[in-house]
Amino acid sequence: MSRADGMLNEERRREILQLLGRDGRVLVKELSARFRTSQITIRKDLEILQGRGLVHRTHGGALTPPTGALNDLSVQEKEKMHRMEKIRIAQAAVRMVEEGQSVLLDSGTTTLAIARVLRSFRNLTVITNAVNIAAELANSDIEVILTGGTVRKNSFSLVGPLAEETLRQLSADVLFLGVDGFDTKLGLSTPNLQEAKVNRVMVGISRNVVAVCDSSKFGRRSLSSIVAPNAIHQVITDKKISKSDQQNLKDFGVQITLV
Repeated sequence: MSRADGMLNEERRREILQLLGRDGRVLVKELSARFRTSQITIRKDLEILQGRGLVHRTHGGALTPPTGALNDLSVQEKEKMHRMEKIRIAQAAVRMVEEGQSVLLDSGTTTLAIARVLRSFRNLTVITNAVNIAAELANSDIEVILTGGTVRKNSFSLVGPLAEETLRQLSADVLFLGVDGFDTKLGLSTPNLQEAKVNRVMVGISRNVVAVCDSSKFGRRSLSSIVAPNAIHQVITDKKISKSDQQNLKDFGVQITLV
């Protein structure tokens, strides 16, 4: 059986999104030949991806959504994407953590995956602005500090002046920062202006800043800039990141961990 023949539906859809991110459009006929499956199956894939807000269907194919820089998917939608990559990233991230440290987690599905692995620690403080991450760790041995702020329903994150002021009174040994877009020449970005402000404060109070994101986030630019590439120390991502992006990060002195 070939790889295409044995490919699971979600694996095929993830690869379609990667092709779309690279080329800006995909055609049903070409995808059908590439994955050795029927055009009906490919059309169903594109309809599902459009329902998640990830593609814009056209006659014979699909385009990137016209509001890419503003696209702000819900946590539930994001959790369905790149699940295995997020699990591997989380496992690599936790290997950087030691008992007795303070760990800062911003909101996001990759950082939520990290929180789930951190539950095995016994002497750890986790600072977060994500309500769902705090809930995930609430019945563990970890001490959890949840910032105040205004709840963003899409991300379960707390943002605004109260969140920023709380963070400025704290410090973290390591920050795991998930992002929506990562242009390796310009920096990290997110669709929400308030989220970006909170993330910048997080970077400022952390000794070690680690960006955690799957390779689909590279080459994307979202609405609001967070920080430049040289403001972070490390990146954990999967092996599908391009060689050019890897070189750009190395030029900025960023250490890369591939999973």
